[in-house]
Amino acid sequence: MSGKARFLTFEGGEGAGKSTQIRLLANWLETQGVEVLLTREPGGSPGAELIRDLLLKGAVDRWLPISEALMLAAARADHIERTIKPALEAGKWVLCDRFYDSSVAYQGAGRGVGIEEVQHIQEIAFGDMRPDLTLILDLPVEIGLKRALAREGAKSDMEDRFERMERSFHETLRQAFLSIAEREPERCVVLDADQAIERLQENLRTIIMDKALLS
Repeated sequence: MSGKARFLTFEGGEGAGKSTQIRLLANWLETQGVEVLLTREPGGSPGAELIRDLLLKGAVDRWLPISEALMLAAARADHIERTIKPALEAGKWVLCDRFYDSSVAYQGAGRGVGIEEVQHIQEIAFGDMRPDLTLILDLPVEIGLKRALAREGAKSDMEDRFERMERSFHETLRQAFLSIAEREPERCVVLDADQAIERLQENLRTIIMDKALLS
C-alpha cells in the first residue's frame, strides 16, 4: 500500500512522549507499505538545526520572545523548503515532532508575543502550509516536566531551556494547545498522553485508520 503522501505533526507540552510515539507510528506505517520521513522542529534541515542549538540551550532569558518567534519562523521556512516539501513530492509521509502550533503556543501564548502576531510572522515566512493531521499529546504539567527533566538529565548536552521556565508558562502552553484543537477540530486530535506507551500507540493507529489516511 502506498497511497497519497501525508503530513502529520505531533504537538504537546514538555515530556508528552512525542518522539517515542512518532518512532513507533513510523515503524507501523512502514509495515503498511508507507515510506516515512521522520523530522523535528526546531530543526529538520542543516540551517534549522543551527537555529535549534541557539534556541534550546543556554539561559532562560537568552532571547526576547519576539526574537524566538522570528528565529523559529526562519528555521521553519528552511525546513519546509529543504526537507518537508521534497519528501512529500517524493510520495513520502512526513511525521514531524512539532510544527507551527508550537510557535503559536510557546511564543504566541506562553511568551506573550500574541497568537495573531505569531501567525502573521509565519504566513510571511512560509505561507499557508497546513498538516493533514495534528496529534496533540496532552498530560498534566507536573507529570510532563518530571518526564522531561529526567530525560534531559541523562544527556550531557542539554536542550532544556524551555523546561526550566516557570510552571505558569507550561500551564499556559497546555491550555494553548487545547484551544488550538478546539478551533480546528477537523485537523487536530487531542490524546491523553498519561497512559501506557502501547495503549497510546494503539489509539494513534486507530485515528489514522478512522480518518482513512492510508486509502
